[in-house]
Amino acid sequence: MNQHAKIDIRHSTCPHDCPSACALDIEVIEGKNIGRVRGSKLQTYTAGVVCAKVARYAERIHHPDRLMYPMQRTGPKGSGQFARISWDEALDEIAARFDQAEHEFGAESVWPYYYAGTMGLVMRDGINRLAHVKKYSRFYSTICANIARVGFSIGTGKIAGVDPREMGVSDLIVIWGTNPVNTQVNVMTHAMRARKERGAKIAAIDVYNNDTVKQADIKIILRPGTDGAFACGVMHVLFREGYADREYMDRYTDCPAELEAHLATRTPEWASSISGVPVAEIEAFARLVGQTKRSFFRLGYGFTRSRNGAAQMHAALCIPAVIGAWQYEGGGAFFNNAAIWKFNESVIEGHDAIDRTTRWLDQSKIGRILTGDTEALKGGPPVKAMLIQSTNPMTVAPEQTLVHKGFAREDLFMAVHEQFMTETAQMADIVLPATMFMEHDDLYYGGGHQHISVGPKLIDPPGECRCNHEVIQALGRRLNAVHPGFEMSPRELIDVTLQKSGHGGIEALQADLWRDIQPDFRTSHYLDGFAHADKKFHFKADWAHPPFGNPGLGPWEQMPSLPDHWTIIEEADEAHPFRLATSPSRSFLNSSFSETPSSVAREGKPSVMMHPEDAAVLEIADGDVVTLGNVRGETNLTVKLFDGLRRGVLIAESIQPNKAHIGGRGINTLTGAEAVAPVGGAAFHDNKVWVKKVAPAV
Repeated sequence: MNQHAKIDIRHSTCPHDCPSACALDIEVIEGKNIGRVRGSKLQTYTAGVVCAKVARYAERIHHPDRLMYPMQRTGPKGSGQFARISWDEALDEIAARFDQAEHEFGAESVWPYYYAGTMGLVMRDGINRLAHVKKYSRFYSTICANIARVGFSIGTGKIAGVDPREMGVSDLIVIWGTNPVNTQVNVMTHAMRARKERGAKIAAIDVYNNDTVKQADIKIILRPGTDGAFACGVMHVLFREGYADREYMDRYTDCPAELEAHLATRTPEWASSISGVPVAEIEAFARLVGQTKRSFFRLGYGFTRSRNGAAQMHAALCIPAVIGAWQYEGGGAFFNNAAIWKFNESVIEGHDAIDRTTRWLDQSKIGRILTGDTEALKGGPPVKAMLIQSTNPMTVAPEQTLVHKGFAREDLFMAVHEQFMTETAQMADIVLPATMFMEHDDLYYGGGHQHISVGPKLIDPPGECRCNHEVIQALGRRLNAVHPGFEMSPRELIDVTLQKSGHGGIEALQADLWRDIQPDFRTSHYLDGFAHADKKFHFKADWAHPPFGNPGLGPWEQMPSLPDHWTIIEEADEAHPFRLATSPSRSFLNSSFSETPSSVAREGKPSVMMHPEDAAVLEIADGDVVTLGNVRGETNLTVKLFDGLRRGVLIAESIQPNKAHIGGRGINTLTGAEAVAPVGGAAFHDNKVWVKKVAPAV
């Protein structure tokens, strides 16, 4: 007789770099394999919905190309020639090379480098404990969120907003600077609920007619980097036509009269000339917002990809304050809930060991750092040794020409702890096999909602895979790095972190599955005042003293204090007549999932969207191969003719592996690493480029 496999449904949280941090119901087959993965209906934000990428996670976790054992490079860098070694041999070699670099060049010549391949606190952030205890160069995280975070918090005083589930009881959901159909599907769950149950309207504001805009009732297509101009044009109409809530502003905001006077010249005609949005569309949107008290502004990470992104986020955020939407259930704004977690990571990160005199190297400037740029190195020694966890800078970092040159240095020792042989791992001297989230314990929060959770180990890892914590722990012992965190298991680190954070212990949180810590209505809507010292929402931004990040980076002195269009963006010119945005795809998440066959099949080869009228001028046809270039380098893509963007704008969705591009140069060859004001970051969607046809369609 055939026996059915024993299937248990276990619970976890998606660890990937997405604000949804979905609650998951996972089939565990015979205690050792993963089956179907579904969104859990037990958690009210996920509400049973999960993206297609994670629904197919069995395809990834049981992939035949997973790294299974430690390896040492035997051929030239990048050759892919490796030989299997033992864990002890690998760890001994890494420790010896770190010690050698420290002896010859000082401790700051070692740079532990990581990012958000996992959002679990133990596995993501534990590498900082090694850096702090050993006085290695510290890591300044700048690639993703800084710009938008500071733009939001400069208005509200902290990074927190309305309960995102209130989208479901809103009458107008404004989705701005994010494409949640591709990147955080649960936003659409709640927006669609409001449309179905209340007849709510969905407005989407973006730089092209993406999958979210296609589902919206009101579609606003901007030129990249012009959101601030559009926002000002909208607020001009709100004041001009009597939709501004003066009573609310007098009580809750800092300078409404000054804002109104400032906006007098920011007419819809002015905004249209900059943004490309017709005057009639600006006015119609403003009137809809002004007439809809329950207007919910869901603001996204697209703001963080532009040189003027912080100012743009602030300008967009001012609109719900002008109309007083914060007063109403289903009204106000949300970007991220970073301020509500209050996690004390002192043991995970070794805060007691931090030496503030140790230099802090900018993640986004890795290319400049590895090629010896004195300013990027803060005048200190060269980086001679690295451990890289949970990121793939050979593909995702800006200024790829410099990044590749830096990683090719023969005098740079690099260990990479990874799940697959990424393009970064291919450049390593030592490659270590890493676990996936169902194979270790960790602690999670939902940036896009209000739940915290323990993600428990569900199955044993394959081969000789070890988790990030085990690697840091083992290196700590070999490097004589003494700290209590090195002696704890992941569960013990979770428990002590929860206890120190006032969240109880690990057992209580596991019993809750996903704990809802959303603040009460008055707090979330700032009805007792905003988080600035004066309790006001700030129309006038004090960029010199932001509530978040390390101030004083980039040309912050030039930033407009009141909402405006800041002209710092990389404008098109005669030599570079196009503006390029590198927007997120539906099937990849940065460079994750680019190894799963179903995601690769859906995305196809690297491509760029071009307006048909622009293509006609250049005699480019659909399917032609073109070269995009600027002062940073060149890359080749296949053209897709698409009229859902403004003329002069190009969109390249997804971060494909460099090797997927003809010529082997990926899209981030074109992106810059200049620090974005006022707290740093990289402007991935803010590039001017030229276009040349390489070959006709085949």
